[in-house]
Amino acid sequence: MLPTEKAEEILLALWLIVMLAFLLLRWEMTYLTLPIIWLLFLAVFFFKPSLDVEVERVVPHSRFLEGSEVEITLRVKSHERIPTLKITEDVPPGLELVGGRREHVLSLQPGEEREIRYKVRVKRGIHEFNWVRLSYRDPFGFFKVDRKVELYSEIVGVPIITDVPTPYSTRGTKITVGPLPSPRVGEGVEFHAVREYQPGDPLRIINWKATARTGRIMANEYESERKVDVIFIVDASYTGSLVFDHLIRAAASLMLNALNNGTSFGLLLAEDVPLWVRVDYGKRHFFKCIDFLSTAKPDRNNMIAYQVEHLIRTRFPARAQLLYFSPLLTEESREALKTMARYGYSVVVVSPNPYTAVKPKNREEELALKLLSLQREATLMKMSSYGIIVDWDVRKPLEAAIAEVVGL
Repeated sequence: MLPTEKAEEILLALWLIVMLAFLLLRWEMTYLTLPIIWLLFLAVFFFKPSLDVEVERVVPHSRFLEGSEVEITLRVKSHERIPTLKITEDVPPGLELVGGRREHVLSLQPGEEREIRYKVRVKRGIHEFNWVRLSYRDPFGFFKVDRKVELYSEIVGVPIITDVPTPYSTRGTKITVGPLPSPRVGEGVEFHAVREYQPGDPLRIINWKATARTGRIMANEYESERKVDVIFIVDASYTGSLVFDHLIRAAASLMLNALNNGTSFGLLLAEDVPLWVRVDYGKRHFFKCIDFLSTAKPDRNNMIAYQVEHLIRTRFPARAQLLYFSPLLTEESREALKTMARYGYSVVVVSPNPYTAVKPKNREEELALKLLSLQREATLMKMSSYGIIVDWDVRKPLEAAIAEVVGL
């Protein structure tokens, strides 16, 4: 229990009255202090709660789409009488308060339970609630009691996910059955090629006519329905910060597309310290990758080409399909694309156009954006030999941009 500024001023006044009475030898002046001393006594001994209060924060669930409005409830139960209790909620800075207040004043009786509700709008990222502050002031305003209740809750704002078409070739090498075809020796659907027989191949695939013609044991190769490995590569360079949220939404949408197709996928988040999530499949793996995308932020990474080449040599599966998400604004990001193509990978680039996210304020800015857009078109034309590039005008839906490129 600490004195307030008002109590400190009153105590100073009492001290001055006593000093004046001593200097003027007017001891009757000390009687002026008796009412104030009596109020201080009442405040200390009759209005001193221990703040025996239980607080519970109720959040509907842990994950919400960015832009969603979420109602949060604080349940407060008091085990003593508290005339005026101020409750301050720890609203994370990444949440926008759209309904209610973060501060409330309640009057509670013993055993009484109250609920406080407010609404926030969720942004992409992890938002942590850490505490609730309880504050009490006595009716005279002389003393205060503050208590911080540790109360942890977490909300994950996940990127907006839309239904998009598959923009890449579906030929791969996984052995699990699924809707995406890839060449594989053995029983299959369609004839693919003839090659030399290898130890371990079933005898039924031997091509006896080709064997007689060549003098070597030859085998048929069939194309069966198999799944493909997909690697998502997200360029987190700060140069693309203007469209970074669009970049993340595109990656999340195509990741959901891969999940629905039963495709196994991995994730490279090319930040200053790169994050690699190995190839896997299933909903648990999907939500793990979505959590990483939710917390991604653009930084000053200028080593994406090196990061990509290192993982190609050590982690990327052979013949995987690469999905590269980058505005391709820097030479380093373009070099990364060249590296992927140089190692023989099939690449699809989803490139949000940063100039379509800017609204010009005057004629000069409009002309400058047109010049920059023309320069970007020339750059993308040069880079188109290294992979399929989806030049995405972020004012339009991503599915339309993909459909235009792949001819759906």
